Amino acid sequence: MKVVVIGLGYVGLPIAVRAAQVGHRVVGFDVDEARVKTLNAGESYIEDVPAEQLAAVLKDGAFTASSAARDVAGFDVALIAVPTPLREGLPDLDYIVGAAETLARFLRPGATVVVESTTYPGTTEELVAPILENGSGLVAGGDFHLGYSPERIDPGNTEWTLTSTPKIVAGVDEASLKAVQDFYETIVESTVPVSSTRSAELAKLLENTFRHVNIALVNEIAMFADGLGIDVWEAIDAAATKPYGFMRFTPGPGVGGHCLPIDPSYLSWHVERKLGQSFRFVELANDINGHMPDYVVRRIAAALNARRQTVNGSRILLLGLAYKKNTGDARESPAVRVAQLLTGMGAQVRGVDPHVVESTPLDGLVPRAEATKEELAAATAVVLLTDHDAFDYDAVVEHARLVIDCRHRVRGPHVEHL
Repeated sequence: MKVVVIGLGYVGLPIAVRAAQVGHRVVGFDVDEARVKTLNAGESYIEDVPAEQLAAVLKDGAFTASSAARDVAGFDVALIAVPTPLREGLPDLDYIVGAAETLARFLRPGATVVVESTTYPGTTEELVAPILENGSGLVAGGDFHLGYSPERIDPGNTEWTLTSTPKIVAGVDEASLKAVQDFYETIVESTVPVSSTRSAELAKLLENTFRHVNIALVNEIAMFADGLGIDVWEAIDAAATKPYGFMRFTPGPGVGGHCLPIDPSYLSWHVERKLGQSFRFVELANDINGHMPDYVVRRIAAALNARRQTVNGSRILLLGLAYKKNTGDARESPAVRVAQLLTGMGAQVRGVDPHVVESTPLDGLVPRAEATKEELAAATAVVLLTDHDAFDYDAVVEHARLVIDCRHRVRGPHVEHL
């Protein structure tokens, strides 16, 4: 089949390459011409898609990237994998709207369109379907298939990959569900059909809200435990020995990526809009997790103060600018807020991250460095924000004068844990 993937980011590119690997003819469409040029040159900016995999599907003609809408024509299956950001706290579905309008121009009877982007329940049927119908003159469920299958991409996870993670699938009718399921069964090991696109949309938000709330819980406990003089990490390790009724979550400097800082707010907004009720768990989790970078900075200031030093004038080295271990994904990374606060307090901040190669909001604010022994020794404080395996932690402990470890990765006489 000819498969079109709209959006070539952390979700779209792995799906596009996988579909090409199993024999589909894939066009990856993205409005970012620089991305398209990079991909067609065989260079991958997503760590889950090694350059050699990309080169292989380019060489045999199974995959090509394009920013020209005309290359979408003739598709059998089209996947919408575009961002769904928040704008001033409200859902912004402009990318989904744009993708649907593009597909509508080339929609044919019998074709299948699937939304992968995370969004509020009802988006597929209430927003995407009318755009496709009005732009094509066809009817969803009657003339073409329409479904929803939420992405479950976990960057850097080598155990649960796109292929091995069960894929939720849904359609606006039985024929659509079958078409969606038939396609995904060609690229993943197992599918999980549900009765409606709304159920599938809610399932995705439930997954992310569950994580968001539980991370907020341990983050708040970590703050209380420090004040009480208790090692929260020891308490978590002890609780995790219970073989039932407990799932391990750990504190950190904040949440990042697309899922946790953004997706639960889609559900909260939808509940408020439809039911006139507030989703208190999400609001509380947003407040706690959103202020964890502020807490980290307060801990840095307190640690320096105990050594008769101040943030103002200190040289602070941030280890890890990505939001997640062993990835280059810096979307919504708490490192941005930490760096901004420290810089605003007069600190000389430098950042180290061997994985982050794309531009970030820190460009121009925080100079990049390498974690050499000289750089570590020159820092007034070293702050471990993201515990990449690439860091030499023995060197960190040996050469740093003060380490604020937000991930419980190192131990030593000059190390303080979150």
